[in-house]
Amino acid sequence: MPLDYRKLKDWREPPLRHAYRAADTQLYALGVGLGANPMDASQLAFVNETRLRALPTMATVLASPFGWLYRADAGITPAKCVHGEQGLRMHRPLAATGELIGELEITDIVDKGRDKGAIVYFERRLRDAVSDELVCTLTASMFCRADGGYDGPPGQVHAVQALPARAPDAVCDIETLPQQALLFRLNGDFNPLHADPATARAAGFDRPVLHGLCTYGIVGHALLRTRADYDPARLASMHARFSAPVFPGDRITTEIWEEGGAVLFRARVATRNAVVLDNGRAELLRGLERRTRAG
Repeated sequence: MPLDYRKLKDWREPPLRHAYRAADTQLYALGVGLGANPMDASQLAFVNETRLRALPTMATVLASPFGWLYRADAGITPAKCVHGEQGLRMHRPLAATGELIGELEITDIVDKGRDKGAIVYFERRLRDAVSDELVCTLTASMFCRADGGYDGPPGQVHAVQALPARAPDAVCDIETLPQQALLFRLNGDFNPLHADPATARAAGFDRPVLHGLCTYGIVGHALLRTRADYDPARLASMHARFSAPVFPGDRITTEIWEEGGAVLFRARVATRNAVVLDNGRAELLRGLERRTRAG
């Protein structure tokens, strides 16, 4: 059946409450490559319960109603949907343990036309379950490749960040493990595409692919390593577009530019000459900004 624009636009996913422990914070950090050097004190701060710190990108897996788009029963074709973009804006640093309430809202649906697909844009707001303080606003899109040409307003595809033509100011390589997807899925996204070879082959891949949110977290790790001295309170925002799959075992190379007060980036897998995360933009706080925000 065709995509039901009104049913999807009006969909309301119930708020989701999520209490997370130190072990959850450590598991997420391990899932995006922290601890690869067990002698690096900066990395150990995210995987050791002594003075534990949380990575900002962990917000993407907290109070997340994985699979909500298909529960809406609005004519979406699950096998033809891919994660399009992901962004976050931190309103305060993420605590290493806590309880959050996540609320989801569909903000836009864009019809690219029959045989061209549709884009569903949505936003999640994470609030502290005790104080009701807004902790993080997450923005994302899903590209529904088989669901264009429905009876609804066409909408406008959101603009993406252009990147400089010059050589990057910094480059950061992070290796992924052959079992990286099996580790990362323990954060809550159990889509068999990332674990089951038969499902991956049915989707057109010769083996399971890495979660897009894992790639996003690995690139966030690269930004903290190269531009923030592993201080999570400095990452105020991060947005990028997914452009190609990553396979567990790939080396992800993040290219970074500083331009106009922002940090721009993209990520590649050099062995396949593939750009896997593109049009990236991050805001990193400095000095007094960071101290004021961290409280």
